[in-house]
Amino acid sequence: MAKIRFKRLIIRGRNLLTDFAKNFEFKFTGRWMLYSLVIGLVAGGGGILFFYLQEAIELISLKGAAGFYPPLPGGESGGSESHALPSMFNWWFFIIPTVGGLISGWLVYTWAPEAEGHGTDGVIKAFHQDRGKIRARVPIIKTLASAITIGTGGSAGREGPIAQIGAGFGSFFASKLKLTDQDRRTMVVSGMAAGIGSIFRSPIGGALFAVECLYKDDMETEGLVPAITSSIIGYTVYASVFGWNTIFTTGDYSFQNPLELVFYGVFGLLCALLGIFYVKIFYGFHEKVFAPLKIPKHFKPAIGGLCLGTLAFFFPYILGSGYGWIQMAIDGQLAIKLMIIAAILKVFATSFTISSGGSGGIFAPSLFIGGMLGGAFGGLAHNLFPDIVTQPTAFVLVGMAAFFAGAANVPVSMTIMISEMSGSYGLLVPLIFTSTLAFFVTRKWSIYSQQLKNHAESPAHRGDLIVDILRDIPVKAAFKAKPDLPKIANNLPIQRILPLFADREEDCFPVINKEGEITGLLSMTTLRAVIGEEGVGSLIVAEDIKTKLDTVSPNDNLQQALGHFLKTKYSSLPVVNTEDPNTVLGFLTYHDLITAYDEALIKWSTDN
Repeated sequence: MAKIRFKRLIIRGRNLLTDFAKNFEFKFTGRWMLYSLVIGLVAGGGGILFFYLQEAIELISLKGAAGFYPPLPGGESGGSESHALPSMFNWWFFIIPTVGGLISGWLVYTWAPEAEGHGTDGVIKAFHQDRGKIRARVPIIKTLASAITIGTGGSAGREGPIAQIGAGFGSFFASKLKLTDQDRRTMVVSGMAAGIGSIFRSPIGGALFAVECLYKDDMETEGLVPAITSSIIGYTVYASVFGWNTIFTTGDYSFQNPLELVFYGVFGLLCALLGIFYVKIFYGFHEKVFAPLKIPKHFKPAIGGLCLGTLAFFFPYILGSGYGWIQMAIDGQLAIKLMIIAAILKVFATSFTISSGGSGGIFAPSLFIGGMLGGAFGGLAHNLFPDIVTQPTAFVLVGMAAFFAGAANVPVSMTIMISEMSGSYGLLVPLIFTSTLAFFVTRKWSIYSQQLKNHAESPAHRGDLIVDILRDIPVKAAFKAKPDLPKIANNLPIQRILPLFADREEDCFPVINKEGEITGLLSMTTLRAVIGEEGVGSLIVAEDIKTKLDTVSPNDNLQQALGHFLKTKYSSLPVVNTEDPNTVLGFLTYHDLITAYDEALIKWSTDN
């Protein structure tokens, strides 16, 4: 008796658990949690490997051979201590970036040409145009080439290579698991988020950047949750090795004077104008200087490196990512004139490095440009209006966010990223205000050439466009009303049904019972299957061969009608009166639906 009760208790408990589980999607959630975990672990590990590799190359080249020791940001053991400006006229600057460009160019154009330039653009292109597919060798070549480029002084950053490391693994992982294109794209976004969130120590900002940088006016919100999960895992792995501190150390900034918004507004416009100049110079060098050169592409990064080295011979602070100089600007250790010159020269230094085909990201150089512009503007504003602009170095952080928010069309993510990278949340209002203003002014331009305007332009969401267009078209706008349609009685034999189809273009009619209610449909296809059998003409009636009733109403939309077509496989559907479902107004054919869609698509294309 006790055993029976125990078994009943187990069965009851199992049933309760089963009923409880029906309220959740454990299979879906568990699957994506696992995917995000693996992607985050690999991307975080890739970030660690890339950092050490870049540091090793820099130790041998810039520090060892040239004796050039750039300052470090506060979170990487640099900070508030005074740092002397580097000595000028170092002849090694002609050699080291040139050799770095030569090796990087050979690696990229020999093994993975798609790894040239700033890697984030390659990830964006793979997402939109290549079904999320990234060749497995691309992250490896990008890592090596970018580490060499940055380690030998190239004006580039870590964002591009680490984005391709994470995204490349996400693509590889999805392909090995034989997932759908949609899932592969989501894993590419998750990988990019994990890489950027880890190496910039910005888990939330990295995830937002990954879903925002794909479009100018849109976000890939479907991938946001997996991206956040992967980014947090990647950040945790990376920070476990390098510490949990932020990249930059800052003072106690705050926004308390409404009059400062006037200065932030003017500064936002300056960031936008410099951002447009940056994009034009960047792509101008690529299209008008390096692309027309009649030499193998392998050598073009070396020429870019030589141009950079020539500039660095006179102004060495434009070498590398420049985080240490940003830290000095935050600490108020740089002169206004120096920061103005540095901001302008960094535009050209970055163009020499990456527009020539060199490998590296454009995020760090962009932060340098915006930070220097902010430091100079804040210093000038403080000198002129000391009672209003009381924290001039706050403009360094705001400039970092606003400049790149405008140049790359990423206002939301940049606000969060700069807050996380600096640990300073007291400037959220001016960060958002200035970044949004810069974004509005520069929407026509973007440093990411593969960035699309919105979902409608992306092949990844072509199916969404079809659904959106069909959803806006009612059935009544597509079908032809025919009130004289014949109705077939349930007991009508097929030999008397055939003549009904003879003079009609329709291939389907409703079947009704003696009360006049529609009970099913009878198509010519069904009739053909039985009329060849001898002697059945008077024995088989409509009731015997009718198919399941499925109708649409005039107020339904074509997206709903498409669902009915796909479910039933019918070539036409009866359109019934909304108030009286037994009154057939006509038939909507699949051809009617396609015609209406084509016309709407042409109109949409013309309007846009």
